[in-house]
Amino acid sequence: MRTSLVLLSARLLDPVTGAFLPQTALAVSGGRISALGDDRATRALADSSTTVIDMKGAVVTPGLVDGHLHPVSGAELTQGLDLSGCADLDAVREALAREVRTLAPGAWLHGWGLDPNVFGDRPVEAAALAPVLDGIPALLLLFDAHSMLASPRALELAGVDGPRTFDQAAEVVCDAAGRPTGLLLEDAACELVERAAPRPTHAERRDQLAVTLREMAATGLTGGHAMDANGDSLALYAELDAAGELPLRLRVAPWCQPGTDDDALRALIEQQGAGGRLWRTAGVKLFMDGTIDNGTAWLERPDCHGESTHAFWPDTAAYTHVIGELHRAGVPTATHAIGDAAVRHALDSVEKARATGAGPVRHRIEHIETVPDDTVRRFAELDVIASMQPTHCCDFTRADHTDNWSRRLGEERAARAWRCRDLWDAGTTVVLGSDWPIAPYPPLTVMAGARHRRPTRDLTQPAHGPGQALTALEALQAMTVNAAYAAGEEQEAGRLAVGHRADLTAFAESPLTTPAADLADLPVVLTVLDGRPTHRAPSL
Repeated sequence: MRTSLVLLSARLLDPVTGAFLPQTALAVSGGRISALGDDRATRALADSSTTVIDMKGAVVTPGLVDGHLHPVSGAELTQGLDLSGCADLDAVREALAREVRTLAPGAWLHGWGLDPNVFGDRPVEAAALAPVLDGIPALLLLFDAHSMLASPRALELAGVDGPRTFDQAAEVVCDAAGRPTGLLLEDAACELVERAAPRPTHAERRDQLAVTLREMAATGLTGGHAMDANGDSLALYAELDAAGELPLRLRVAPWCQPGTDDDALRALIEQQGAGGRLWRTAGVKLFMDGTIDNGTAWLERPDCHGESTHAFWPDTAAYTHVIGELHRAGVPTATHAIGDAAVRHALDSVEKARATGAGPVRHRIEHIETVPDDTVRRFAELDVIASMQPTHCCDFTRADHTDNWSRRLGEERAARAWRCRDLWDAGTTVVLGSDWPIAPYPPLTVMAGARHRRPTRDLTQPAHGPGQALTALEALQAMTVNAAYAAGEEQEAGRLAVGHRADLTAFAESPLTTPAADLADLPVVLTVLDGRPTHRAPSL
């Protein structure tokens, strides 16, 4: 098999030991690392058709993988007005007013990244944004993507004029008179209004997804665990893959929602393994709760507003049954569980499934924002992977616990925020991700946040729970070898070894010696997927 790519004069970094390999060059054939050696011997493997790149001492690691992201929905949602930089209501109103002036008559305004902390002690409701949105159909997605503010005109166009009943823990929040306040909690409620808004065409969505994925590759990402397969997501991946325009290797987990019957569950099982050259369906995504910020998490004790007391699945035994059926079928699961009660129930369900004696299946829990000590140790005992997003802690909470998330939980539980260190030390496999579009996707920002736990926009601020920080090597492992293990691919991914996939990320300097405060700005000089460069800096 011909050699398609050769990298010379490189520093090859082993993410397991943190040391550089003795070799300085690698060759790629058929999308796999085919040789590791010195420059002279490796160059000899090239022919006239081989891409040969002098790395000039750049540091090469296995390709970075985001353990939790939403490429298709994120590419669509982030086309609206970015409100993530607004720190108070005045800034939100000013941003909305500017956007309104650009709208054609009758056009909808879409915003995203709205931080509930801007409302302070006020209720999160559309009235706080009047009169800016008077007469304007507007949908403003809160940063958690589990809640949305709809303007009065948007509610009117959607015919939403009072409370609704759902099969899952969702709500059209209403005032004492039964009138909607504009706050919609969870997907089922949000979709009531989203259906009334214009949607981009399939071609527009495909083109925007392609742009987004290329931008991700330029930040060093070679892969991602995509936590949804909604709508035509799989068709979009297939189209890009067939056209040679898929720059990330994607592992896609379709959703299983409350009310899923036996036929739908069988369909999810039969769907496993479907895909193309660079993407495949693997695993199932479930939700055990919502979010702490909007009061829909499932906590063992209510939050300060008396909320976050219920599971997303009204019948929690049905969730346990589904986990058992998927486990027996050999299907790994990924459960969104943020509150302590949600995490505990997810672990209980995995324990019951494992007791059936079925073969080993790698289940995982996503987010894990606050848990007590006895829950931490159970992850390793049950071999449940902890998929965590440290930038959520960095950018949406504060060290002094004056943020909405911390105030809702109170001091005791807020002090147990994102226990990455404790889970790691307990022997848990920790995988890091962004949950994009909830937080930015650049993997170096994610790794930096795991190390410094400070607000990304102002690293002079104190860290939230500095004792829960990971080391530089651990952060790298969490996006390479651990991500491969979580996907059941440790024999072919996550290492620089002959026979492993040629998914590679290269940096100007070592991410292990770059200070955490500087890591997000470390230049990514090359990204390689399946032996093909998807990003190459001009310096190379």
